[in-house]
Amino acid sequence: MNSLSETYKTADWKNEKHVPVIGAPLAVKKGTVVPVTVTIGKEVAHPNTTAHHIAWIALYFQPQGSPVPYEIGRMEFKAHGASAEGADKSGVYTHHEATMKLKTEVSGTLMATSYCNIHGLWQSTQVLAVE
Repeated sequence: MNSLSETYKTADWKNEKHVPVIGAPLAVKKGTVVPVTVTIGKEVAHPNTTAHHIAWIALYFQPQGSPVPYEIGRMEFKAHGASAEGADKSGVYTHHEATMKLKTEVSGTLMATSYCNIHGLWQSTQVLAVE
């Protein structure tokens, strides 16, 4: 049996539409509120249809030396064109991007995860240095 961690995929986001792209500064001053934007399909557009879509994005921060990460936030995307008239008939679609903010006094690693209803779980990381 696979463990959940074995199902996460990663790739170069410039060529793969499923990878969550973390948009955050590489370094911040201690105690600064840091906006972090996570986008799916930054360079290669990901579909957002009833049949093929991103269901959610989650952002975590693991402080350097900590055994566990903190969940910063999660965004679920519910509008993929479905309506009473059928698939892709509503004309209402969410965009798979979320901005969350955090404040930290220690350096660590930002970790983003996402879920595509067809292609599964994806992840990426970015180091955040605190000066």
